[in-house]
Amino acid sequence: MKSRKESNSIYKHGNPLATPIVFIHGFPYDHNMWDKQISFLQNSYFCISYDIRGLGNSPAGDGQFTMESFVDDLEEIIDELKLDKPVLCGLSMGGYIVLRAVERIEGQLGGLILCDTKSEADTNEVKLKRAAGIKKINDEGVQKFVEDFVPTCFTEESIRSLTEYKETLARSLKSDPIGVKGCLLAMQGRTDTTSYLSKIKIPALVLCGEEDKLSPPSSMKSMSEKINSAEFVVIPDAAHMTQIENPEAVNKAFLSFLKRNFV
Repeated sequence: MKSRKESNSIYKHGNPLATPIVFIHGFPYDHNMWDKQISFLQNSYFCISYDIRGLGNSPAGDGQFTMESFVDDLEEIIDELKLDKPVLCGLSMGGYIVLRAVERIEGQLGGLILCDTKSEADTNEVKLKRAAGIKKINDEGVQKFVEDFVPTCFTEESIRSLTEYKETLARSLKSDPIGVKGCLLAMQGRTDTTSYLSKIKIPALVLCGEEDKLSPPSSMKSMSEKINSAEFVVIPDAAHMTQIENPEAVNKAFLSFLKRNFV
């Protein structure tokens, strides 16, 4: 079931009385990246996904995004749907949104699933890469940027063999350039959330692809060790897009975590 907000397209599956899980996608993707997780979990949980503003079916507006505006959107979705202690599940940029949200509203949340992400703010080197990405979109178009970026998120085997890779790339090639540039600016300007990790009291699962070069396992293991009682899982045969590349292992890790911590 789909509903609309001014800033986001929202999708709901499952029983609204069950434990809610809000799935927040990565950059420059859309809510469809969570299809296999939602299909797997929707009979036991209330699964909500949405398109971050400027991506997928959500309008870009003026493209002047910040990480704070992304978290504002998430809070509005939680309030609008009257979600009681939702579990937030975010990958990559979605994880940045989750990590900032838990700083702001941990008392309203039930748990966290952090996939292929990081708590550190951008280094100067990464900020320059974001700026170069914006320049590439301006000079060569968003399709060229997407064609160069998306393969860095997948293993070579996934690129060769997965139909889902081709579908993900095809959807991303339709991205609004204003939205993609706005997301780059939001990520570039986000705050560092590392100092809050040790203060997190709600259950947390930290998950990473074995071949992830953008947020490598060593970095994510270090992050998980800063969160009290966090579970850390490495997903084999996957890079940055674990939930697409090895959905069976991801689904197993999700379900195990959810069964241990939530009704």
